[in-house]
Amino acid sequence: MGSPAPPVPMDRVTEALFRVRGQDPQDLEALVGRILGYIHFVLPDPPVSRRATLRACLPNDDVDRVSALPYALLRNIVSRLPDKDAARTAVLATRWRGLWRSAPLVLVDSHFLTPAAASGGGGGGGAVARAEARRVTAAVSRVLAAHPGPIRCVHLTCSYMDDEFPSLLARWLQTLAFKGVQDLVLVNRPFPLALDLPVALFGMPALTRLYLGFFKFPDTAGLPRTVSFPNLRELGLCTVVIFSPDMDFVLARSPALEILCIQANLFTERLRIVSRSLRCVQVIAATDLDILVAYAPHLERLIVWSVLANKSSSLRIKIAPAPALSILGYLEPEFYTLEVGNTVIKAETRASPTTMVPTVKILGLKVCFGICNDVKLLPAFLRCFPAVERLHIESKKTAEPTGKLNLEFWKDAGAIECVQSHIKLMIFHNFHGDQSELSFLHFILENAPMLTKLVIVYPKRTFTSVTEANSKLEPLFAAKWASTCCSLLLSEGAYADGKEPLELQSFKRGSNFSVRDPFAFIVRA
Repeated sequence: MGSPAPPVPMDRVTEALFRVRGQDPQDLEALVGRILGYIHFVLPDPPVSRRATLRACLPNDDVDRVSALPYALLRNIVSRLPDKDAARTAVLATRWRGLWRSAPLVLVDSHFLTPAAASGGGGGGGAVARAEARRVTAAVSRVLAAHPGPIRCVHLTCSYMDDEFPSLLARWLQTLAFKGVQDLVLVNRPFPLALDLPVALFGMPALTRLYLGFFKFPDTAGLPRTVSFPNLRELGLCTVVIFSPDMDFVLARSPALEILCIQANLFTERLRIVSRSLRCVQVIAATDLDILVAYAPHLERLIVWSVLANKSSSLRIKIAPAPALSILGYLEPEFYTLEVGNTVIKAETRASPTTMVPTVKILGLKVCFGICNDVKLLPAFLRCFPAVERLHIESKKTAEPTGKLNLEFWKDAGAIECVQSHIKLMIFHNFHGDQSELSFLHFILENAPMLTKLVIVYPKRTFTSVTEANSKLEPLFAAKWASTCCSLLLSEGAYADGKEPLELQSFKRGSNFSVRDPFAFIVRA
């Protein structure tokens, strides 16, 4: 999604409240602005854009051929325009007058922002910013009241109503439910922080996609057992305060849910995946989150793009039988303990049918090659996935290395089925030329007869020249490669180590089932 409108500045009362709590309002506003930016990076794009242009070859006569098109086609055209432009089509000709009211509504509140407000400029301080946000809110209310429905899509990311917000939001949600909204993106533009969502959210049976940002999810304990999202296919929770029992409730009441996306889980300590319909689960910025795949017969993709945890964190990824799971990553031995069935995978764990997930074809791992215990777990992790064909390794730097394991360690590691029989592609990200990295690469080249391509990507400015980078790989060419048709590609990445932009962590790529391998992207310098 495009750049977000900045958070609405606090009023003086709110500023004083945070100062009493010992917090600097300016620092807090800056933090909230960054969080809003993270949220907007992962939101789905609205189906219409005010930046779009329309070009056509004009005929040599004055005949209005567009107005002569069938009403169904004209309504389709109007539904693809930004709301203000769609409403203005009523002045084009007689046949256009009722089209906006009869076409499915697409409402994007950011289209009501002035260009200065949308970019965070405009001057005038907090009072002007709050007035601009209220003007957007009023415009949304007018449109929802004027249009009879149905409502195809609503993106509300820029509205703000102070103390009036909860009651007005509830009325909006009731209106959206009555008019059959199908696609809803709703982001709180604080302050207040962690605003409670009205329970009217659960009265939208037509919803197929729902993304929420910067809210507190309703307590589901007292809701009727009949409450459900019967048609919800895609759910995104971005910096949403939601407790584990409420997450369980949502999954249990969403029988058609295929895609679940979570960014920065707040108060969700356990994600227990029990769903007959889920095909894809993605997490960005996981914080102290255990992920338990308990029953998910159609789950194809489990992707944890990034983890925000401290060194003392002990997190779990537990995989019960998952007969459709084909894409898994990124596993991080530094933070996550892997369990397969009832077995905790340790360095000494021997491969057996009860410790394997034979359906996984694409695997991603993030490994600190400078930490011995992480590297020692790598062979055991690889043995859990004997049919992997595409392996993605991201090397992580550590400020406190605990030693380096050389080639002898890998020679003693024993047989690894996916390496010996299946891996065709390996992409090694964040190569630094360390001995422990080279030992692992040496092992792969000597033991992977099916390998056709090895791609090694090093961070920008890691080496002073391409010549230096190439020299780091010289030991690999002294190895006896098991594959007779393997090509090696060395490439400099576009970003320095640790400077990768948030856009690289993409819900869109992970949930796009037409993309065979969501990990297979390289941004070159």
